[in-house]
Amino acid sequence: MTNAPTITTERLKLRPHRIEDFEPMAALFATDWARYMGGPIDRQKMWFWLSSEVGIWALLGHGSFAVDLRESDEFIGQVGVNKPEHFPEVELGWCVWPAHEGKGYAREAAEAARGWAYRAGVADTLVSYIHPKNARSIALARRLGAEHDAAAERPRGETAQDSQVYRHPAAHQIAPERRQVLQ
Repeated sequence: MTNAPTITTERLKLRPHRIEDFEPMAALFATDWARYMGGPIDRQKMWFWLSSEVGIWALLGHGSFAVDLRESDEFIGQVGVNKPEHFPEVELGWCVWPAHEGKGYAREAAEAARGWAYRAGVADTLVSYIHPKNARSIALARRLGAEHDAAAERPRGETAQDSQVYRHPAAHQIAPERRQVLQ
């Protein structure tokens, strides 16, 4: 597989990234909003980041999806199943642009991506590496059924001040109603 598949849920469409995603991502990630993801991130690093998000599909067969609202095709965030070279495990990560936070979109996108990853055989379990001050992401990880795994290895070079590991339940541990994804 060289491109991300398109996955639809009740309200969202997870799709491959495209060049039009760069400008809104570059603008947002250049702000303090990206502080828990290594930001603010300048345009050049954002270009490398987005290029990596697209290219990892060809290398590993999984990666990040752009997230659009299904009704309007508005680009509202990103969700990914990634394992860059410095990650010890496959990570489920998410971000929804500020105007769309608090509406359940991140959870819906993360459940869809996680379900796809398990069905595709990407991994038996997924983790989320979350900055310890990122209360919103920690709360979402817990709502997704993930538990803090203090014994898990962090990305190379990171300490407990940089990230905590939240381990997601395996596919067979997820309630059937939370596994539903429209294709």
